[in-house]
Amino acid sequence: MKKKILTFIICVFLIGIFVLGIFAAPTISTGYKMYKSAINDRSLEDAINQIKDDENYVTLDKISDEYLKLVLKSEDKRFYYHFGVDFIAIGRAMYNNFKAHSLVQGGSTITQQLAKNLYFSFEKKYERKIAETFVAINLEKMLTKDEILELYCNIAYFGEGCYGLKKAANYYYGVEPIDLSAEQAYALVYTLRSPNYYNPNVYKPISVYKFLSYQHAV
Repeated sequence: MKKKILTFIICVFLIGIFVLGIFAAPTISTGYKMYKSAINDRSLEDAINQIKDDENYVTLDKISDEYLKLVLKSEDKRFYYHFGVDFIAIGRAMYNNFKAHSLVQGGSTITQQLAKNLYFSFEKKYERKIAETFVAINLEKMLTKDEILELYCNIAYFGEGCYGLKKAANYYYGVEPIDLSAEQAYALVYTLRSPNYYNPNVYKPISVYKFLSYQHAV
């Protein structure tokens, strides 16, 4: 009897995977074509070099440790342990999306966010998520984790026309990224959630202590 039940469960699981694959195949195909079109128009090497050529580009050693710790805790806790895609975060996002009956979370890693900023719009579509995933995997093959984090810090949008941490630190606080205080670093990390609504000029977030406690609980 137990073997029959186990066999039944396995069959249902395999059928579910098969059906999911059928429905997901068009989305995956469209996302792959979107990825191929993007890198054919501009290679990853060219896209990366364009960021590095910016006069406001700042290397990782010129960014405060406080900011780096906070951005990893907020955006991608397992950054140094995944290959560009975090299946734990994706599973959590899928669960929350199912509860909300909407695409409210994406489960994107820092590598995927870098890919999105390099090539794609911020429109919440599954095809775009597939495309950015392909780019993210390529980025992980080409670059070290520190190089990916450095590029992300230099391309992230912080509101009011500020692309990159150096420009944001100069604009909002009149300091260099290495000199950001804990409160300033936290405010800029919080800004990443929604740059137009949460940047330091329009929003005063909760304390760093509460932020870290919340992130630890998530």
